[in-house]
Amino acid sequence: MIGFIGLGNMAQAIIGGILSRGVASEGDIIGYDPSAAARNMAAEKYCIAMADSNSGVVSQADIVILAVKPQILQSVIEEVAPSATEDVLFISIAPGKSMEWIKGIFGKDIKLVRCMPNTPALVGAGMTGYCVNVNVTEDEKKKAVSILESFGKAEEVPEHLIAAVTSVSGSAPAYVFILIEAMADQAVADGMSRSQAYEFAAQAVMGSAKMMMDTGRHPAELKDMVCSPAGTTIEAVKVLEREGFRAAVQDAMEACTVKAEQL
Repeated sequence: MIGFIGLGNMAQAIIGGILSRGVASEGDIIGYDPSAAARNMAAEKYCIAMADSNSGVVSQADIVILAVKPQILQSVIEEVAPSATEDVLFISIAPGKSMEWIKGIFGKDIKLVRCMPNTPALVGAGMTGYCVNVNVTEDEKKKAVSILESFGKAEEVPEHLIAAVTSVSGSAPAYVFILIEAMADQAVADGMSRSQAYEFAAQAVMGSAKMMMDTGRHPAELKDMVCSPAGTTIEAVKVLEREGFRAAVQDAMEACTVKAEQL
């Protein structure tokens, strides 16, 4: 049985991935959220069972996904700790909360996977970095990875890089959406309709990412392919470099990483 504590957008994205990939069936998933609206939505959309409390999830599930914000993770753990046996595998998606911190709140040894997914999981295109503690067996790790890969890609990283995963992947969709919005705004200023501008900008971003992933070529090489001598693209690139585009992205990611370490 796979249990969910918290049934917000990310939890529902994971549930959707689990069901669509056949990792588990509706009858093998149970969840709880203090919000009746969230419980009703998850139950109606995915036909999963509902527990009557967070502790009820832990007492019935073999794998429990802690899909709650870092600000409330401590209170949730304190609530469910008495129900947690040594056989339960916990998966935490909360940024900033280390495995050692989580173990300390439980007050006992637990099996734990710490991960950082991102919102493209909602469309099955997520990217998740994860790490595991020493209590997790290889078989349990495979089960956890099958869950994480049900809604996108997953890659193991050392725990000290989880904050970097937060900035380069977890928070990155926001940067990309700002880029798409800015591109579309200018296309509208140039006379294009708003809907068409969003379509062109979004497809350009998606296609560029796919081109890099599929070809395996360095992004600088692909950029140079677009920049014809004395052409339009190199003029745009020159402005981006002059205005500090790279530095702005790096500074934003640095701030994100620092914040993730402070949560």
